[in-house]
Amino acid sequence: MSRPVRVLVAKVGLDGHDRGAKVIASALRDAGMEVIYTGLRQTPEMVVNAALQEDVDAIGISILSGAHNTVFPKVLSLMKEKGMDDVLLTGGGIIPADDMQQLKDQGCGELFPPGTPTIQIADYIKAWVGTHRSF
Repeated sequence: MSRPVRVLVAKVGLDGHDRGAKVIASALRDAGMEVIYTGLRQTPEMVVNAALQEDVDAIGISILSGAHNTVFPKVLSLMKEKGMDDVLLTGGGIIPADDMQQLKDQGCGELFPPGTPTIQIADYIKAWVGTHRSF
């Protein structure tokens, strides 16, 4: 018997705008996933530790502050330290296309700009988890 995909949705840093993260969390729940929303002002360490404790399949970071080139590499580094090689790091927000590509080259999954249909995000996470994780 398989379990639902588990996703941790996080807001890292001082960015206080979380409407998009809440919309994504709700959409992922509607798509049949279990979602843990960490709330505002998380550190990369808090996010990775929560992901470990919750045994998630994916971490989704919403970022609007411009700190994406700091936050995503730090989270990736912490995930590697903890042996979380089979956990997806994805996210979205205000991230220029060139930066998205650089972050994907470093090991991030797809990064989604504002306006991306939520079903596209849910389908991507389900497909990635189906390919990379075994239950």
